[in-house]
Amino acid sequence: MFSTLLTLPTCWEQLQKTDKPIVMYGMGNGADRLLTIFEGLGVEVKEFFASDAFVRGHSFHGKRVKKLAEIQEEYEDFVIVVAFAVQDRPTMDAICRLNEQYELYAPDLPVAGETLFDREFFLAHMDELQQTCDSLADERSREVFLDLLRYKLTGKIDPLMKTEDGREEVLRELLPFGKNEAFVDLGAYNGDTVAEFLKACEGTFDAIYALEPDGKNFKKMGKRLEEMGLGSDARICLCNAAAWSEPTTLYFAAKAGRNSTVTAAGKETPAESVDHVLGGARASYMKLDVEGSEREALAGAAETIRRHRPKILLSAYHRSEDLFALPAQINGIAEGYRFYLRRFPYIPAWEINYICIPE
Repeated sequence: MFSTLLTLPTCWEQLQKTDKPIVMYGMGNGADRLLTIFEGLGVEVKEFFASDAFVRGHSFHGKRVKKLAEIQEEYEDFVIVVAFAVQDRPTMDAICRLNEQYELYAPDLPVAGETLFDREFFLAHMDELQQTCDSLADERSREVFLDLLRYKLTGKIDPLMKTEDGREEVLRELLPFGKNEAFVDLGAYNGDTVAEFLKACEGTFDAIYALEPDGKNFKKMGKRLEEMGLGSDARICLCNAAAWSEPTTLYFAAKAGRNSTVTAAGKETPAESVDHVLGGARASYMKLDVEGSEREALAGAAETIRRHRPKILLSAYHRSEDLFALPAQINGIAEGYRFYLRRFPYIPAWEINYICIPE
């Protein structure tokens, strides 16, 4: 099966050889990164367009940003490159409709790091990918894994859309909660996943430990808990810190959003390890969504994982190697975990998650 993936043309190869004009849908950081890659490949972007509501006569990289209708009037046919991330269903549906009309790519870019999931990367890690796929716990996981590889190589959204599952349904099926759960939330954002946990366990729990490095998000989380009547609950420990391998200080690019990341420079931010925060206390469920620092966060939770073997919801989309490296890391910490792979709706391939269940 994996050998057949080698016959697929990559999006980068297709964009290099196309005779059609290439138009980019979207602006911002994703578009900037793609343009840098395109420059190295000798790929020219003819036009930029945005959704009608965002077109206000402005320009991007020296070109006026147009409406799709203007592009359609000017060119009989063209290639669309989607350069932004989206999870709202109406916009995703609109992209799917464009995909039916035109040759369309939504290239896979790592959220953290610079390593592309291209043909060279696939060849270098094919054995690790095959081993990971073979080890997955159910057929749906293997289907998702293979379709993700097809998407990552080709940039085509048809295989990507096949990988979607509803978050609430997946968590209900694979992460049933009892009445005495101890939840460790790494990358707690504004408290949305704490609220999700409280709903799932019907408000009955032993402990919650929530780490969030961004100050604005941390305040929103505290306010949310206060509104839920849990602002002074002694069972809840809120920590304004990044999850890391050890207690330290990091530089943090605070964006007050989900994609705030640890960087080489920026605002100094405290970092904590799970093992240090818990001090040996029990954890029954752990969620990690720490924008590319999953490897370090797992290292800092190693003793907790070995001792208490919690259920783990693990984001696996920030770095190109996450698909195979993160399950291997958990296996290296504590053997006997079953790995289920699910992806929640998003374009591009964000919200890839391993649900790790101890045997």
